[in-house]
Amino acid sequence: MSANGLPTAVTTRGVTKTFGRGDNAVRALKGVDFEARCGEMIMIVGPSGCGKTTFLSVICGTMKADAGSVDVFGTDLIHLSGGRLTDFRGRNVGFIFQQFNLIPTWNILENASIPLLLQGQSRKEAQDAAAKLLTEVGLGQRLDAHPRQLSGGQQQRVAIARALVHEPRLLICDEPTASLDAATGHKVLELLKASACREDRCVIVVTHDSRIFSFADRIAEMEDGVVKGVHNSGEYRAQYV
Repeated sequence: MSANGLPTAVTTRGVTKTFGRGDNAVRALKGVDFEARCGEMIMIVGPSGCGKTTFLSVICGTMKADAGSVDVFGTDLIHLSGGRLTDFRGRNVGFIFQQFNLIPTWNILENASIPLLLQGQSRKEAQDAAAKLLTEVGLGQRLDAHPRQLSGGQQQRVAIARALVHEPRLLICDEPTASLDAATGHKVLELLKASACREDRCVIVVTHDSRIFSFADRIAEMEDGVVKGVHNSGEYRAQYV
């Protein structure tokens, strides 16, 4: 149980990750202790190269830690592998990337349906759910449009719909506003807050964008492969921004 009286969503203890060997070894994570709570949006900040994206990859199970523990909603990812890990990730984790990663030859309805299709739902069921979310993010009249026909902000909304369509408990966002103007970035964060910050869910955002710090419940600072401190949003902005 976390300090806000709700279950803990993510807990890591002593997480390490090294790339390469010998003289070429790079220690990206050096014993990361971290906690993300249900019902919150927590942001991870720090200089480029400090291990933020590597740490996100470990949390969501796309990369294995060398040592330590990674608990996500009561499941120890360190001891999951193969199909069990893929199944857990597909049902519990949603991803939003800086570059959107939309399939250019598919329309936005098809793009937003992908997670449900991968889970084995019928095309109709998947597209009905995707259409509902796309309508909620203001793209209900553009379902047949292809990514190249949309602005950057609209493409990011498609990426949000795709990330949320299978109702993941954990939403992982890597620099979701880096390529957006301030107004569009704020709209994106408002959508994430409204759609994903619920008592049974958690949102983790890696960002350099100080314009969105006010949306965080807490902010974790990473430096040189470790989390060196965690602050509430107001405290962090007053001290560092």
